[in-house]
Amino acid sequence: MNTLARDSDDFRVALWNVDHNGIENNGDQERWEVAMSVLAEIQPHVVLRNELTRADKFGERAVWAEANALGGLIPFLAPASPESVNPTGVFVDPSLIQPVAFFKHVVGMWHPICQPVVRLAGAPRPLTLAAFHLCPFDGDQRATEARRLVMLGGAAAIIGGDRNSYPHRTDLEKNPLPDWSKISDRRHVQHRTIDRAGERVHDTRPDEILAGEHDGPPVFVDLAYYAAMELGQSDALEPTASLWRTDQGPRQRIDSIYATPLVATALRELKVISDERVVKASDHALLVADFSLSALCAVLTPEGATAA
Repeated sequence: MNTLARDSDDFRVALWNVDHNGIENNGDQERWEVAMSVLAEIQPHVVLRNELTRADKFGERAVWAEANALGGLIPFLAPASPESVNPTGVFVDPSLIQPVAFFKHVVGMWHPICQPVVRLAGAPRPLTLAAFHLCPFDGDQRATEARRLVMLGGAAAIIGGDRNSYPHRTDLEKNPLPDWSKISDRRHVQHRTIDRAGERVHDTRPDEILAGEHDGPPVFVDLAYYAAMELGQSDALEPTASLWRTDQGPRQRIDSIYATPLVATALRELKVISDERVVKASDHALLVADFSLSALCAVLTPEGATAA
Protein backbone atom coordinates (compact mmCIF):
# COMPACT_ATOMS: atom_id res chain seq x y z
CA MET A 1 0.00 0.00 0.00
CA ASN A 2 1.18 3.52 -0.77
CA THR A 3 -1.07 5.19 1.80
CA LEU A 4 0.83 7.98 3.53
CA ALA A 5 -0.55 9.44 6.74
CA ARG A 6 -1.63 13.06 6.33
CA ASP A 7 -2.15 15.50 9.19
CA SER A 8 -3.66 18.95 9.41
CA ASP A 9 -0.26 20.60 8.96
CA ASP A 10 0.51 18.69 5.77
CA PHE A 11 0.76 20.22 2.30
CA ARG A 12 1.45 17.39 -0.13
CA VAL A 13 2.75 17.71 -3.70
CA ALA A 14 2.97 14.70 -6.02
CA LEU A 15 4.90 14.53 -9.30
CA TRP A 16 4.37 11.72 -11.76
CA ASN A 17 5.13 11.04 -15.40
CA VAL A 18 2.59 8.33 -16.22
CA ASP A 19 3.72 6.86 -19.54
CA HIS A 20 1.21 7.91 -22.23
CA ASN A 21 -1.28 8.63 -19.46
CA GLY A 22 -1.56 4.92 -18.73
CA ILE A 23 -3.65 4.30 -21.84
CA GLU A 24 -2.59 1.77 -24.48
CA ASN A 25 -3.02 2.26 -28.22
CA ASN A 26 -5.96 -0.17 -28.18
CA GLY A 27 -7.73 1.97 -25.56
CA ASP A 28 -6.97 -0.28 -22.58
CA GLN A 29 -6.69 1.99 -19.53
CA GLU A 30 -5.77 -0.49 -16.81
CA ARG A 31 -2.49 1.35 -16.14
CA TRP A 32 -4.37 4.64 -15.77
CA GLU A 33 -6.73 3.04 -13.27
CA VAL A 34 -3.78 1.72 -11.27
CA ALA A 35 -2.17 5.17 -11.35
CA MET A 36 -5.34 6.82 -10.10
CA SER A 37 -5.71 4.35 -7.24
CA VAL A 38 -2.10 5.01 -6.21
CA LEU A 39 -2.52 8.79 -6.34
CA ALA A 40 -5.84 8.64 -4.48
CA GLU A 41 -4.13 6.82 -1.62
CA ILE A 42 -1.38 9.43 -1.51
CA GLN A 43 -4.03 12.15 -0.97
CA PRO A 44 -2.08 14.98 -2.64
CA HIS A 45 -3.07 18.63 -2.46
CA VAL A 46 -1.18 19.26 -5.72
CA VAL A 47 -0.45 16.86 -8.56
CA LEU A 48 2.14 17.81 -11.17
CA ARG A 49 1.63 15.58 -14.21
CA ASN A 50 3.58 14.68 -17.31
CA GLU A 51 2.29 12.84 -20.38
CA LEU A 52 -1.40 13.60 -20.21
CA THR A 53 -1.46 12.06 -23.66
CA ARG A 54 -4.26 13.37 -25.90
CA ALA A 55 -6.02 14.67 -22.78
CA ASP A 56 -6.85 17.86 -24.67
CA LYS A 57 -9.24 15.92 -26.92
CA PHE A 58 -13.00 15.43 -26.48
CA GLY A 59 -13.54 18.43 -24.23
CA GLU A 60 -10.55 17.49 -22.03
CA ARG A 61 -12.57 14.49 -20.88
CA ALA A 62 -9.48 12.60 -19.63
CA VAL A 63 -8.40 15.58 -17.55
CA TRP A 64 -11.75 15.77 -15.78
CA ALA A 65 -11.78 12.00 -15.31
CA GLU A 66 -8.49 12.29 -13.44
CA ALA A 67 -9.64 15.29 -11.41
CA ASN A 68 -12.77 13.42 -10.36
CA ALA A 69 -10.90 10.19 -9.64
CA LEU A 70 -8.72 12.17 -7.21
CA GLY A 71 -11.65 13.55 -5.26
CA GLY A 72 -12.69 16.61 -7.20
CA LEU A 73 -9.42 18.42 -7.76
CA ILE A 74 -9.31 21.50 -10.01
CA PRO A 75 -7.42 20.70 -13.24
CA PHE A 76 -5.17 22.88 -15.38
CA LEU A 77 -3.88 21.63 -18.72
CA ALA A 78 -1.19 23.13 -20.92
CA PRO A 79 -1.85 22.74 -24.64
CA ALA A 80 -0.35 20.00 -26.73
CA SER A 81 2.25 21.19 -29.23
CA PRO A 82 2.56 20.36 -32.94
CA GLU A 83 5.51 18.15 -31.96
CA SER A 84 3.99 16.30 -28.98
CA VAL A 85 0.58 14.96 -27.96
CA ASN A 86 1.75 14.68 -24.33
CA PRO A 87 0.71 17.85 -22.46
CA THR A 88 1.65 18.74 -18.91
CA GLY A 89 -0.98 19.40 -16.26
CA VAL A 90 -1.50 20.51 -12.68
CA PHE A 91 -4.32 19.48 -10.33
CA VAL A 92 -5.07 21.33 -7.07
CA ASP A 93 -7.24 20.66 -4.02
CA PRO A 94 -9.92 23.37 -3.73
CA SER A 95 -10.39 22.70 -0.02
CA LEU A 96 -7.01 24.34 0.63
CA ILE A 97 -6.04 26.09 -2.59
CA GLN A 98 -7.64 28.99 -4.44
CA PRO A 99 -6.43 29.48 -8.04
CA VAL A 100 -5.84 33.13 -8.93
CA ALA A 101 -4.19 32.94 -12.39
CA PHE A 102 -3.17 30.48 -15.08
CA PHE A 103 -0.28 30.82 -17.54
CA LYS A 104 0.74 28.52 -20.39
CA HIS A 105 4.30 28.88 -21.68
CA VAL A 106 4.03 27.75 -25.28
CA VAL A 107 6.48 29.56 -27.55
CA GLY A 108 9.64 27.52 -28.08
CA MET A 109 8.49 24.71 -25.80
CA TRP A 110 8.53 21.07 -26.89
CA HIS A 111 6.04 20.45 -24.08
CA PRO A 112 4.37 23.74 -23.01
CA ILE A 113 4.70 24.56 -19.32
CA CYS A 114 1.53 24.44 -17.19
CA GLN A 115 1.66 27.23 -14.58
CA PRO A 116 -1.26 28.01 -12.29
CA VAL A 117 -0.78 30.62 -9.58
CA VAL A 118 -2.63 29.87 -6.36
CA ARG A 119 -3.27 31.18 -2.88
CA LEU A 120 -3.22 28.86 0.11
CA ALA A 121 -5.75 29.24 2.89
CA GLY A 122 -4.00 31.36 5.50
CA ALA A 123 -1.27 32.68 3.19
CA PRO A 124 -1.42 36.30 1.95
CA ARG A 125 1.15 35.86 -0.83
CA PRO A 126 0.52 33.69 -3.89
CA LEU A 127 2.38 30.51 -4.76
CA THR A 128 3.39 29.59 -8.30
CA LEU A 129 3.00 25.95 -9.32
CA ALA A 130 4.30 24.49 -12.57
CA ALA A 131 4.60 21.16 -14.35
CA PHE A 132 7.30 20.83 -16.99
CA HIS A 133 8.56 18.09 -19.30
CA LEU A 134 11.83 18.96 -21.01
CA CYS A 135 12.58 17.96 -24.59
CA PRO A 136 13.56 14.28 -24.81
CA PHE A 137 16.03 14.51 -27.68
CA ASP A 138 17.76 17.92 -27.87
CA GLY A 139 20.08 19.22 -25.17
CA ASP A 140 20.05 22.77 -26.50
CA GLN A 141 16.24 22.78 -26.43
CA ARG A 142 16.27 21.48 -22.85
CA ALA A 143 18.58 24.32 -21.81
CA THR A 144 16.25 26.87 -23.41
CA GLU A 145 13.26 25.37 -21.62
CA ALA A 146 15.12 25.37 -18.29
CA ARG A 147 15.94 29.05 -18.74
CA ARG A 148 12.25 29.69 -19.30
CA LEU A 149 11.50 27.94 -16.00
CA VAL A 150 14.00 30.22 -14.26
CA MET A 151 11.56 33.07 -14.99
CA LEU A 152 9.17 31.46 -12.49
CA GLY A 153 11.73 31.70 -9.70
CA GLY A 154 11.11 35.38 -9.12
CA ALA A 155 8.28 34.53 -6.73
CA ALA A 156 7.58 31.71 -4.29
CA ALA A 157 7.28 28.59 -6.41
CA ILE A 158 7.11 24.80 -6.50
CA ILE A 159 7.79 23.26 -9.91
CA GLY A 160 8.37 19.70 -11.01
CA GLY A 161 8.80 17.47 -13.99
CA ASP A 162 10.89 15.17 -16.12
CA ARG A 163 14.24 16.78 -17.01
CA ASN A 164 15.23 14.10 -19.53
CA SER A 165 18.73 14.87 -18.28
CA TYR A 166 20.86 14.40 -15.19
CA PRO A 167 21.59 16.11 -11.86
CA HIS A 168 24.61 18.41 -12.05
CA ARG A 169 25.87 17.02 -8.73
CA THR A 170 26.71 13.34 -8.53
CA ASP A 171 28.31 13.01 -5.07
CA LEU A 172 25.16 11.65 -3.40
CA GLU A 173 23.43 9.96 -6.34
CA LYS A 174 22.53 6.30 -5.90
CA ASN A 175 23.67 5.16 -9.36
CA PRO A 176 26.60 6.35 -11.47
CA LEU A 177 25.81 8.21 -14.68
CA PRO A 178 25.62 5.93 -17.72
CA ASP A 179 28.77 4.47 -19.23
CA TRP A 180 27.97 5.25 -22.85
CA SER A 181 30.18 2.48 -24.17
CA LYS A 182 27.80 -0.02 -22.54
CA ILE A 183 24.49 1.46 -23.72
CA SER A 184 22.87 -0.59 -26.46
CA ASP A 185 20.28 2.08 -27.31
CA ARG A 186 22.58 4.35 -29.31
CA ARG A 187 19.83 6.91 -29.94
CA HIS A 188 19.68 7.39 -26.18
CA VAL A 189 23.38 8.27 -26.18
CA GLN A 190 22.79 11.09 -28.65
CA HIS A 191 19.68 12.32 -26.88
CA ARG A 192 21.21 12.49 -23.39
CA THR A 193 24.64 13.93 -24.24
CA ILE A 194 25.80 17.41 -25.22
CA ASP A 195 28.98 18.85 -26.71
CA ARG A 196 31.34 20.62 -24.31
CA ALA A 197 34.71 21.74 -25.61
CA GLY A 198 34.52 19.18 -28.39
CA GLU A 199 33.64 16.26 -26.12
CA ARG A 200 30.30 14.45 -25.76
CA VAL A 201 29.33 14.52 -22.08
CA HIS A 202 26.27 13.75 -19.97
CA ASP A 203 23.70 16.52 -20.19
CA THR A 204 23.44 18.17 -16.78
CA ARG A 205 22.74 21.70 -18.03
CA PRO A 206 19.03 21.96 -17.11
CA ASP A 207 19.74 21.12 -13.48
CA GLU A 208 22.73 23.48 -13.49
CA ILE A 209 20.48 26.26 -14.81
CA LEU A 210 17.71 25.59 -12.29
CA ALA A 211 19.68 24.66 -9.18
CA GLY A 212 23.31 25.63 -9.82
CA GLU A 213 24.80 28.00 -7.26
CA HIS A 214 26.93 30.11 -9.65
CA ASP A 215 28.78 32.00 -6.88
CA GLY A 216 25.55 32.61 -4.99
CA PRO A 217 22.28 30.96 -3.98
CA PRO A 218 20.42 28.99 -6.66
CA VAL A 219 17.15 30.09 -8.22
CA PHE A 220 15.60 26.76 -7.25
CA VAL A 221 16.45 24.04 -4.77
CA ASP A 222 16.21 20.39 -5.81
CA LEU A 223 14.07 19.04 -2.98
CA ALA A 224 15.68 15.61 -3.17
CA TYR A 225 19.05 17.14 -2.29
CA TYR A 226 17.48 19.30 0.38
CA ALA A 227 15.83 16.24 1.94
CA ALA A 228 19.06 14.27 1.80
CA MET A 229 21.41 16.96 3.07
CA GLU A 230 19.23 18.97 5.45
CA LEU A 231 16.76 16.33 6.67
CA GLY A 232 18.94 13.21 6.55
CA GLN A 233 16.66 11.44 4.06
CA SER A 234 19.09 9.70 1.69
CA ASP A 235 16.25 7.71 0.08
CA ALA A 236 15.02 10.96 -1.47
CA LEU A 237 17.80 10.50 -4.03
CA GLU A 238 16.56 7.17 -5.32
CA PRO A 239 16.57 7.02 -9.15
CA THR A 240 13.27 7.62 -10.93
CA ALA A 241 13.57 6.17 -14.47
CA SER A 242 13.46 4.06 -16.43
CA LEU A 243 11.58 1.49 -14.37
CA TRP A 244 10.99 -0.61 -17.48
CA ARG A 245 13.96 -0.47 -19.84
CA THR A 246 17.35 -2.12 -19.44
CA ASP A 247 19.02 -0.93 -22.67
CA GLN A 248 19.71 2.62 -21.40
CA GLY A 249 21.93 1.80 -18.45
CA PRO A 250 21.12 1.92 -14.74
CA ARG A 251 18.12 3.87 -13.50
CA GLN A 252 18.73 7.60 -13.16
CA ARG A 253 17.18 10.46 -11.19
CA ILE A 254 15.71 12.47 -14.06
CA ASP A 255 12.47 13.57 -12.36
CA SER A 256 12.64 16.30 -9.72
CA ILE A 257 10.51 18.64 -7.66
CA TYR A 258 12.14 22.04 -7.18
CA ALA A 259 11.20 24.95 -4.93
CA THR A 260 12.47 28.45 -4.44
CA PRO A 261 14.90 28.50 -1.48
CA LEU A 262 12.56 29.86 1.21
CA VAL A 263 9.76 27.52 0.15
CA ALA A 264 12.19 24.60 0.38
CA THR A 265 12.70 25.28 4.09
CA ALA A 266 9.09 24.18 4.69
CA LEU A 267 9.81 20.66 3.39
CA ARG A 268 9.34 17.83 5.87
CA GLU A 269 9.89 14.78 3.68
CA LEU A 270 10.41 13.70 0.08
CA LYS A 271 9.58 10.16 -0.98
CA VAL A 272 10.41 8.30 -4.19
CA ILE A 273 7.89 5.50 -4.67
CA SER A 274 8.60 2.74 -7.17
CA ASP A 275 6.72 -0.24 -5.77
CA GLU A 276 4.96 -2.92 -7.80
CA ARG A 277 1.87 -0.87 -8.60
CA VAL A 278 3.88 2.20 -9.60
CA VAL A 279 5.99 0.06 -11.94
CA LYS A 280 2.81 -1.41 -13.44
CA ALA A 281 1.43 2.06 -14.11
CA SER A 282 4.51 3.79 -15.52
CA ASP A 283 8.19 3.70 -16.34
CA HIS A 284 8.75 6.62 -13.93
CA ALA A 285 8.70 6.62 -10.14
CA LEU A 286 6.21 8.73 -8.21
CA LEU A 287 7.64 11.60 -6.18
CA VAL A 288 5.82 12.94 -3.11
CA ALA A 289 6.94 16.08 -1.27
CA ASP A 290 5.40 16.75 2.13
CA PHE A 291 5.61 20.35 3.36
CA SER A 292 4.59 21.82 6.69
CA LEU A 293 1.54 23.90 5.81
CA SER A 294 2.13 26.30 8.70
CA ALA A 295 5.78 26.80 7.72
CA LEU A 296 4.80 27.30 4.08
CA CYS A 297 2.16 29.86 5.04
CA ALA A 298 4.76 31.67 7.15
CA VAL A 299 7.03 31.88 4.10
CA LEU A 300 4.09 33.28 2.12
CA THR A 301 3.27 35.91 4.75
CA PRO A 302 4.94 39.33 4.38
CA GLU A 303 7.15 40.33 7.28
CA GLY A 304 5.09 42.06 9.93
CA ALA A 305 1.78 40.71 8.58
CA THR A 306 -0.33 38.02 10.22
CA ALA A 307 -1.65 35.01 8.33
CA ALA A 308 -5.43 34.63 8.40
